[in-house]
Amino acid sequence: MKLFESETVELKQVYTSDLKKEIVAFANTNGGTIYIGVDDSGEIVGLDNADFVMQQISNSLRDSIRPDISMFINIELMREDSKFFIKLTVSQGTKKPYYLSDKGLKPTGVYVRSGTTSAPASEDAIRMMIKMTDGDSFEANRSLTQELTFNTLNEEFKRRGLEFTEVQMKNLGILSSDNIYTNMGLLVSDQCKHSIKFAIFQGTDKLVFKDRKELGGSLFAQLTDAYKTIDFYNGTKATFHDLLRTDERDYPEDAVREALLNAIVHRDYSFSGSTFINLYSDRLEIISLGGLVSGLSLEAAMLGASQTRNEKLAALFYRMKLIEAYGTGISKILSCYKGLPVRPEFENVEGAFKVVLPNIHAQALRAEEEKYLPILRLFEGQKEIARSDVEEALGSGMTHAINMLKEMQERGLIIKVGNGRLTRYEVKRKDSNI
Repeated sequence: MKLFESETVELKQVYTSDLKKEIVAFANTNGGTIYIGVDDSGEIVGLDNADFVMQQISNSLRDSIRPDISMFINIELMREDSKFFIKLTVSQGTKKPYYLSDKGLKPTGVYVRSGTTSAPASEDAIRMMIKMTDGDSFEANRSLTQELTFNTLNEEFKRRGLEFTEVQMKNLGILSSDNIYTNMGLLVSDQCKHSIKFAIFQGTDKLVFKDRKELGGSLFAQLTDAYKTIDFYNGTKATFHDLLRTDERDYPEDAVREALLNAIVHRDYSFSGSTFINLYSDRLEIISLGGLVSGLSLEAAMLGASQTRNEKLAALFYRMKLIEAYGTGISKILSCYKGLPVRPEFENVEGAFKVVLPNIHAQALRAEEEKYLPILRLFEGQKEIARSDVEEALGSGMTHAINMLKEMQERGLIIKVGNGRLTRYEVKRKDSNI
């Protein structure tokens, strides 16, 4: 009996722990046969401890490869000319990609057969195998990252008096039936790879930049941090009706909450980009990736029609009582502005959805901004300005320039740096460590 290595045949003179790489490669490709006790030339050299080696192989399959591959493996003890060797037949698996459990779903853990060698699979190849096996549902697909923790989610469950157990994780779609974390699990884990990018601008455009931050972690942490950040910048204006004082926020809190929830629950996470929040003096913009689900028009969504893209994520947010009913987000946002002179705007384009919440007090702010705009524009090309720069920009004398700078300091638009002839002014940036 003479054997030769090929794309479907591998020869091993002795058993080593590297054998599991060959098994994974065959299971991920077209299957194959591994002979142990046969040298590279194809000669049968035999094994002194064949029974023990068979036991080692069985243990390795059970402990080192995920998902369970045992049903696709057949191990036979062969004999020729009083020499014992092992024939290990690997069928192509139905739950690809198979991977080394200590390496995870990444190139160092996933192998494919290439010619007569077993090579690491690329990340694109791994994603393609996952999609072919698990289907098109992003949430249900296996996560490429398996080293996940759920500290934030566990705390959210505790706050609501709920248990966070392995059974719950499987019911929620965080963990698959064969104990592998899904993309749903990745989204609510502390290692979530998506983020929210927050930018604050001085005026009504992007010319004068004030601050920015990136919010990461579990989607629940991102939701909390994003709301706190907006709340920090969400000004309050007091109005009087007779002797009754009413405090009114620039942006209705319920509208902010609904817009954030919609952006997080309904975005398309198969896109790797971030959700964007841009805060201007007259509006708050929230831009999420993916747009409306195919077949659902903006007009239909405005009427309350709903088609959930991330059903498991929406179900979890519903269970946590963060959303009350599907399809009510837009109507709730609109109702927050009922009777006001400004209205929210919604824009749906291919690949993105934008919600614009207008500042209720924008008209008064705009008049103030126009007054100070010539001075604010000085900061477009430089970090600091001097009083003489203001005099030149306004075409005024020293007294008027001093008064304008003083007013801007009192309104928190700029800060004074230094004294005397070294006095300079900078745009005031609010503390971003919230």
